[in-house]
Amino acid sequence: MTKPYAFIFLAVAMLTSSPAWTTNADNAVILLYHHVSTTTPASTSVSPSVFEEHLQYLAEGYNVISLEQAVTALKAKQLLPERAVVITFDDGYRNIYDNAHPRLRKYGMPYTVFINPQMIGKQMSQLNWQQVAEMKSDGAQFANHTSQHRHLLERAAGESLAEWLDGIEKDIAHANALLDRKLASNPAYVAYPYGEFNTDIQSLVATLGMVGFGQHSGGIYSGSDFTALPRFPASGLYGNLRTLKTKINSLAMPVNSSSVLDPVAQQNSVGDFSFTVAGGDVIAQQMGCFYANEALPVSVDGYTVTVTLEKTLPIGRSRVNCTAPSQSQPGRYYWYSQPWFVADQNGKYPD
Repeated sequence: MTKPYAFIFLAVAMLTSSPAWTTNADNAVILLYHHVSTTTPASTSVSPSVFEEHLQYLAEGYNVISLEQAVTALKAKQLLPERAVVITFDDGYRNIYDNAHPRLRKYGMPYTVFINPQMIGKQMSQLNWQQVAEMKSDGAQFANHTSQHRHLLERAAGESLAEWLDGIEKDIAHANALLDRKLASNPAYVAYPYGEFNTDIQSLVATLGMVGFGQHSGGIYSGSDFTALPRFPASGLYGNLRTLKTKINSLAMPVNSSSVLDPVAQQNSVGDFSFTVAGGDVIAQQMGCFYANEALPVSVDGYTVTVTLEKTLPIGRSRVNCTAPSQSQPGRYYWYSQPWFVADQNGKYPD
């Protein structure tokens, strides 16, 4: 259902309680998969054999923990196991049951699947509730991906802001009710379909007492914005283990503030934007930022980074990724991603 992003970057509110830098024990990386199959769209798929390679690599040097353990500990500013990694899936495809679940069970690794409960058992490509129950009994966790995977940013003609937000709230509540009824347990998490969100949706999710997840890149730490946590895509072009290793080994950039107030771009050009990182371990003078694999002009004043993006943004989803090396942990990089979402002239977003 979801196509990969073209590369771009994320807005973060002031995080005055952030520690000076992240550490192994105040950091986790969340991986995002969709299909584990050779017969599904290549852009959102990883083959079973490559998925096995990912798991073997994780088993050899990382602590794969549950999403619940990671979120609970970091929100409470408690320590995690070093080199903590979380595995997640979006959309609840049948091939997760067929190809991913047996391998994850073999390695004893927990994982979370964000599903659209109103679609479960309704399409051949989707899981059914019997499979969901079996996976849950083996340790998998299931969470809210809204009822039917619609573009949350799209507003009907004449629909007010209040009406639009009320519709999103009802959608999330309906999905929660189905998950509660079918599984008798449901974490207060929601993964945004297509990774799309804005500040109004983030505020709603915060009001509902939920944690929101996007599809932009980066690690998470105790100072992260828990209404839009990043996850590293690990399928399609991003499934190559050679490049994925750097991401798995990354640290969450400790961003204190950003000039980007909302990830929804009102026009197709961004120009300059800036963000400030906490001092300490981040070698800010070596910050590099990239859009569509192209290095962008970057200037650094102390720990304030200004990025110039003159490219015209395409309709849909884009992001800028910024990285900087760690001073205390050679070979590891802090990673920050800013997403932008651009609608077409009719206010629609592509799948």
